Amino acid sequence: MGQSKPYRAKALVVEDDPMQREMIELLLEESEFDVISCESAEAAELVLQGSGDNVVLMLTDVELAGNMTGVELAHVAKKYKPDLDVIVTSGKPLRQRLPEGTMFWSKPWAPLDVIRVAETKASELSGGRRLRSV
Repeated sequence: MGQSKPYRAKALVVEDDPMQREMIELLLEESEFDVISCESAEAAELVLQGSGDNVVLMLTDVELAGNMTGVELAHVAKKYKPDLDVIVTSGKPLRQRLPEGTMFWSKPWAPLDVIRVAETKASELSGGRRLRSV
């Protein structure tokens, strides 16, 4: 008989730079998240259409592979799941309007920022109990 796995929140990472994507994945996995990663907004939209109800946090760059930007993806994601925590990042000034409730981080941001957001979200999901300390 197998043991049941404890619930782990899911995060969606959308980044076309493989090194950035891998770093964010590692930070989120250390914070007890299961991570789904994509390099295009189109692939991320398919994830949101499929298993998007399990995703509680999405981090996306503005510039992505494919035709859709991270800002456009943020709007699409909020339509599918209005309560989704969305963070959009860019090394350039943001020229488009983000959907309400979306955070914007200028690059470079600190890895600790990702951990803080992940830990806060995990704490909310666990009813305010800290899952682990940073």
